[in-house]
Amino acid sequence: MTHRLTSKDILALGFMTFALFVGAGNIIFPPMVGIQSGEHVWMAALGFLITAVGLPVITVIALARVGGGIDALSSPIGKAAGLLLATVCYLAVGPLFATPRTATVSFEIGIAPLTGDGPLPLFIYSVIYFALVMGISLYPGKLLDTVGHVLAPLKIFALAVLGVAALLWPAGGVAPATEAYQHAAFSNGFVNGYLTMDTLGALVFGIVIVNAARSRGVEDARLLTRYTILAGLIAGVGLTLVYLSLFKLGSGSGGLVDQNANGAAILHAYVQQTFGNMGSFFLASLIFVACMVTAVGLTCACAEFFEHYLPLSYRALVFILGLFSMLVSNLGLSHLIQISIPVLTAIYPPCIVLVVLSFTLNWWNKSSRIIAPIMLVSLLFGIIDAIKSSSLSAMLPAWSQHLPLADQGLAWLPPSLAMLIALAVYDRLLGRQQVTVHQ
Repeated sequence: MTHRLTSKDILALGFMTFALFVGAGNIIFPPMVGIQSGEHVWMAALGFLITAVGLPVITVIALARVGGGIDALSSPIGKAAGLLLATVCYLAVGPLFATPRTATVSFEIGIAPLTGDGPLPLFIYSVIYFALVMGISLYPGKLLDTVGHVLAPLKIFALAVLGVAALLWPAGGVAPATEAYQHAAFSNGFVNGYLTMDTLGALVFGIVIVNAARSRGVEDARLLTRYTILAGLIAGVGLTLVYLSLFKLGSGSGGLVDQNANGAAILHAYVQQTFGNMGSFFLASLIFVACMVTAVGLTCACAEFFEHYLPLSYRALVFILGLFSMLVSNLGLSHLIQISIPVLTAIYPPCIVLVVLSFTLNWWNKSSRIIAPIMLVSLLFGIIDAIKSSSLSAMLPAWSQHLPLADQGLAWLPPSLAMLIALAVYDRLLGRQQVTVHQ
């Protein structure tokens, strides 16, 4: 007998997927883009939505088509390169950046206003926070119940209240756009969408979503694909609504905080102004639940991945990942963002190439000769963009500053497209030669 999900379970799966995505970065970066882009906010929002909603949803669909795992998606580039890519993605969205960031953001918004942001309060908070994360992550089979049916609806309700408030009660004027957004609002929004890490998160969460459906007894491959795609689309609609309301919140907070303030400070200032102390408590609770759900999803996904390649049990890996994330979180939010920007700028382009080209596999005579070289080119030029956004920018040669789209952080795009065209022609010519030989 083929098990099917009920409409309620499909909705819960969609809510769970949305809840896994909406973590620290999704809540703090849109207000920052909103306040800095000023009168160009909606052009910046369009760029942001492409990398922070469009790409993650496409990634979920791509993973659903191959069965839910990054290893299957990366098969055209070979086993070793695929494993390396998967490891980098899991580490980036796991214990190195995204998971620790969930703790630092929830601390800065909820606890730091009361205790100050000294190292001791952050350490005590991170110990309690990651003890809870590890406790929930030990039971991944119950994620659909704990997250999909309980935590996700709470999170959605709280975000809806915040979104409606942003639309009805803008708290300050619109500040003029910063210089970067005056010249390139769309591409700055596009590159800032990287910082949510949602495309990397989608590569990691794909298998979590599939396993959540399997926990309800669904084994049919076509049904699993369908349910995963539906979950991705539900999450995409939710993310779009959240981002649009947070852009509005940020763009209407020009008179409250400095334009260079981080998203946590903008949100706190807005809620304090609009709702008073009760609002601050509400915001702290919202951010805590949002970050906790994402941290649990990431920890489960990373433990399940590394269990296949390391001589350690799932439970042991949950504890190791949780403890390592706790230590990294004590660097603080600003340091974490500073370190993560160059790394994400380098690794995002090859991931985008892999996901987009996964839909074209049937077009080529041999997909590996197309995908692997383009990913390599995008990585090399992504590294140039990454160095430019770091403190090592002075080391770059002068020609790197004059690459097409280099001033917009998209130097990888033109050479990747040029390589695609050249390889497509090469693939067609080789295909014709083989046909001629066989005749």
